[in-house]
Amino acid sequence: MMSVLKVVLLVWAVLHAAETKAQQQEDVKISLNIDHLPLKEVLRRIESLTPFKFMGKAEDIEKEKDITLHLKEEPVIKALEAILLKRNFQLKRMGKNIILKKGQGKNVLSGTVKSAKTGETILNATISVLNSTSRTSSNEYGFYSLRLAQGQFDVVISAIGYRSKTENINLEQDLNLNILLEEEVKELEEVTITSENSQRNLLSPQMGVERLSMKEVKNIPVLFGEKDILKTIQLLPGIKSAGDGNSGFYVRGGGSDQNLILLDEAPVYNASHLLGFFSAFNSDAIKNVTVYKGGMPANYGGRLSSVVDIKMNDGNSKKFGLSGGIGLIASRINIEGPIQKDQSSFLFSARRTYADLFLKLSPDSNLRKIRLYFYDINAKANYIFGDKDRLYLSGYFGHDALERGKKTGIDWGNTTATLRWNHLFGPKLFSNTSLIFSNYQYQNNVNGDGNNYNIFSQIRDWNLKEEMQWNVSPKNALSFGFNVIHHTIKPGEISSVGEDKSLSTTSLAWRYAFDNALFVSNVWKPSEKFNLTYGLRLSSFAILGKGPYYDIDGNGKILDTLNYGPGQLVKNYLNLEPRVAASYQLNEWSSVKASYGRNTQNMHLISNSTSSSPTDKWLASTNNIKPEIADQWSVGYYRDLKDHKYELSIESYYKDLKNQIDYRNGADIFTNKPIETQLLYGIGRSYGIEFQLKKKTGRLTGWISYTLSKSERKIDGINNNQWYNARQDRTHDIAIVAIYALNEKWTLSANWVFYTGDAVTFPNGKYKVDDDVYFYYTNKNAYRLPNYHRLDLGATRQLRKRKNYSSELTFSLYNAYGHQNPYQTDFRRGKFNHNITEAVEYSFFRFIPSVSYNFKF
Repeated sequence: MMSVLKVVLLVWAVLHAAETKAQQQEDVKISLNIDHLPLKEVLRRIESLTPFKFMGKAEDIEKEKDITLHLKEEPVIKALEAILLKRNFQLKRMGKNIILKKGQGKNVLSGTVKSAKTGETILNATISVLNSTSRTSSNEYGFYSLRLAQGQFDVVISAIGYRSKTENINLEQDLNLNILLEEEVKELEEVTITSENSQRNLLSPQMGVERLSMKEVKNIPVLFGEKDILKTIQLLPGIKSAGDGNSGFYVRGGGSDQNLILLDEAPVYNASHLLGFFSAFNSDAIKNVTVYKGGMPANYGGRLSSVVDIKMNDGNSKKFGLSGGIGLIASRINIEGPIQKDQSSFLFSARRTYADLFLKLSPDSNLRKIRLYFYDINAKANYIFGDKDRLYLSGYFGHDALERGKKTGIDWGNTTATLRWNHLFGPKLFSNTSLIFSNYQYQNNVNGDGNNYNIFSQIRDWNLKEEMQWNVSPKNALSFGFNVIHHTIKPGEISSVGEDKSLSTTSLAWRYAFDNALFVSNVWKPSEKFNLTYGLRLSSFAILGKGPYYDIDGNGKILDTLNYGPGQLVKNYLNLEPRVAASYQLNEWSSVKASYGRNTQNMHLISNSTSSSPTDKWLASTNNIKPEIADQWSVGYYRDLKDHKYELSIESYYKDLKNQIDYRNGADIFTNKPIETQLLYGIGRSYGIEFQLKKKTGRLTGWISYTLSKSERKIDGINNNQWYNARQDRTHDIAIVAIYALNEKWTLSANWVFYTGDAVTFPNGKYKVDDDVYFYYTNKNAYRLPNYHRLDLGATRQLRKRKNYSSELTFSLYNAYGHQNPYQTDFRRGKFNHNITEAVEYSFFRFIPSVSYNFKF
């Protein structure tokens, strides 16, 4: 027995010594700096510093000529795997000997990443190979593709809000691997608010991009307690509110019409309800939002300042669900579920305000006559046809009504529909084909005192878009496609009826145009630290008849009228729009980026007011109105702090603008002349620097953002032909957002905003005519309203949380310290002394409390 025991102990000692020695070899660390050397020389140097010896075919090793490797006390084995696996070498260790074997070729790992709970596709999930630099991310439809050498790998799939998953694969041929990720329920100390993987943020050359999920938005207090994605993005650097309670916004000095807002790829021309107090998007129907402030990819176009790409939920393909909320001013309901489990699903979401119902209870008969409401409906269905095809059909219907008896009525609305087909031609080639419809119309009726008139405008689009994504190689991902839009536009019609004909009838002719584009872009990764995205967009705006077009001189005088027949080409504007962006990773924690992009815009919103008004007009480019053009340069620095708990970003930009449009001084907006006679054209410039510090983990999360900027215009005929402040110019803009998880039941939140008062035009003098006072204006936007600041508070109380049911109460207090922020200043004769002039400020909101009850089955 003792002999047997001695033998066992001896064997164990030998095995333990071998294991210990292998582990010691595994942990061998070296420091080495190599730039662009042959693999043979790299291996020789490593052999001189370590106990390892390398073996392999000489012809395979000698083919590899350009190796760059920087090590500082790092495990040599992991470093070798990082550079050799992507060159199709397999490593096999036999003691001190390491055998290098060239793989038989490369295969493609591809598939779709989805939520295990709902079946929703997950965009921007990270798919990476353990101990390797090979990685990619899922696109906006959840699809990913990664080219790897043949062999066995551990593939890690991760996404914010989901548990990471590791799959061991043996890649001997192309493999389709669909991934289901479980939602992650974090402990209180690990609450996370960010929506984008920090490491991917450092590596990606994309600049000026912000991504938000509805999970982030739900705790941020807003007006009337309604979760509002457009008001939330106004708290981000470089994005400024268009006014108190307004869902309109300005991006890097551009106008509100220079933002392209897409809902499931369909453009939404007026993304607001109740004259801007609510956005048109019901949060229950929204999956996520991506905002591009600059350097936007080549597949986007048509606007100068930004793209807000909003994706709707697909619907739960696993089980039926019901959710909604009841608030003080609006209620909503959301129904989703499988049509056929794991193969098709649907979503139906609706929201309506009921302020008009409360007004009917008023003792004031005038208030009882007011109708004030909006509603919106989102619907979506999708169907999976095997592993290669998926079909989506989504729609949005929104309508606003504001009526005062039979005297005044305003109603407007958006309708969009998207039919989308995803197809896989192979593991490396993905196609998205979309047929899109969008319609926006506005009508204002005024009846009374013998002066009755109607204002009507409309934009109707049909849009065909094709986009291909081709993962050419591990270093190159190519996107290309085309977009064809047919616009039908009624810029405005003002018709006067009744006894008083003082308001002349004005009807602007219908306009028709084809808005076409070809685009291509490539993401190139020449090295582990340097990434480059470059692309080109060719846009064509073909103006078509029928209708009259005009030859107008610089003074607004019509020189000639040109009549065109149906479908006849009036003018075609061709523009090349290059886009390029680069990133260089300085170290594990920081990177620098730079980008340049050109954008053109052929749809223009002409306005002479600070908020949405019936006199605003959407116009297409004509033979007189040229496409607006913007060239934007950006540079930035990004850094992760304290083990990725904090994130710092600094971006600066300069934007050069051409063919900017404004009304002439004293323009007659009700004229029956062509609108071009009332317009002037010039140039613009915007520049600034944006700072953001974000805390991403712990009980307290949130961010601080600060923007220092300038936006100016120079148009001959305005301000003595000198530079003047654009309406959206604000020197300082600060936002502080904080969310605190007090305990399992309560979550507290607050945000504070401050910005420089809006640029406005005040009178420089006055004169009398027949005892009537008229004010005299000279310098445009030379004055400012007082600085704006506001504190909002919020709290969420979890009531019940079961496996199949949850409910909560949400409280908010808008403008908590009641500061009266003026949105407009009017000048009038003194009430008691007509020889003096009074300035009267108007404010919207003070102390707006709200409460809502939310539930989910």
